[in-house]
Amino acid sequence: MKPFTKKLVLENGKEFPGYGFGSNRATVCELVFNTSMVGYQEIISDPTYTDQIVVMTYPLMGNYGFTDEDNESKSALMGGMVVRECCDSPSNFRYTKTMNEAFEELDIPGISGVDTRMITRIIRNEGTQKAVIVDIDTPTEEALSLVRNTELRRNQVERVSCKKRWFSRTPNHKWDVVAIDCGIKYSFIRQLNAKGCNVTIVPFDSSAEDILAFNPDGIFVSNGPGNPDDVAVVGKALTELRGKLPIFGVGLGHQIIASTFGARSIKMKFGHRGANHPVKCLSNDKLEIVTQNHSYAIDEESLKGTQLVVTHRNILDNTIAGIESLHDKVFSVHYHPNCAPEASSSYLFDKFIKLMEENKNA
Repeated sequence: MKPFTKKLVLENGKEFPGYGFGSNRATVCELVFNTSMVGYQEIISDPTYTDQIVVMTYPLMGNYGFTDEDNESKSALMGGMVVRECCDSPSNFRYTKTMNEAFEELDIPGISGVDTRMITRIIRNEGTQKAVIVDIDTPTEEALSLVRNTELRRNQVERVSCKKRWFSRTPNHKWDVVAIDCGIKYSFIRQLNAKGCNVTIVPFDSSAEDILAFNPDGIFVSNGPGNPDDVAVVGKALTELRGKLPIFGVGLGHQIIASTFGARSIKMKFGHRGANHPVKCLSNDKLEIVTQNHSYAIDEESLKGTQLVVTHRNILDNTIAGIESLHDKVFSVHYHPNCAPEASSSYLFDKFIKLMEENKNA
């Protein structure tokens, strides 16, 4: 048996020895778990995972390698990844890097060979907590002191959002959409392009005046990392834009939209992360299997007295997964609508297009 090279140390004092891959840096981050069976490259390159160490519940990762054109962003700021087994001999004619090579290039630490089921149970029972991946010979007391005395970073959106506006155009476009970048995934931009939208991606702190200067037909508020209370500047702009243009939000954008109506977000025990969450659409009672990635949920009580109505619910814990204001032509979902043509939630983009069409012809 090969000697262990790294260990994962949790805030509760438990440690898990294993084999390191990728970067050697040791950064204290929030420890969370993800129940997806595939899509590890999309998870790693999704800005929503900034400053998080992600435990993958499915036991095998890296078996199809990494492919450059499949990234969801230009950079990855994930704090680390914990896997049961890391495959370093991918079987995929498209792959350009192995998992270890990709993690080294992105400066992300990883650890394999640990009991991911036990770690997941700890998170489910005790909630998310701080953790760090360190060298195996690091004294436990030293690692614990580092974890417990390090304050988790905030304001992640400020780090992942674009610094200046950029464009994604499509031939013979019908609509002009401004996307507020809170950590946007490229797949959302591609989906909007496929629906005939030219997309202007703007920084998260763009004012309502800046956004209206592009003369858009609609506003898309993207996914992103961190606490929705840290991005009040986005809520301020949306409050001024409400009622003027159709607005569609996903993930963090969903929570920000709720805040503009007076609703609050509360921290969840361990959040929702994975591509296999069941969500019910209340208008037709249909079930959608969707991707979720968030640590906060909208407080049910805070919706009372607002213009918002609940449109979707998570079946697992009955949390709010979608809201809408017909009066202001605003709607959002807490999950990340799958962008494949056959996806059950791709109709949301059609709904956005319809709202823009109605608003233009009003």
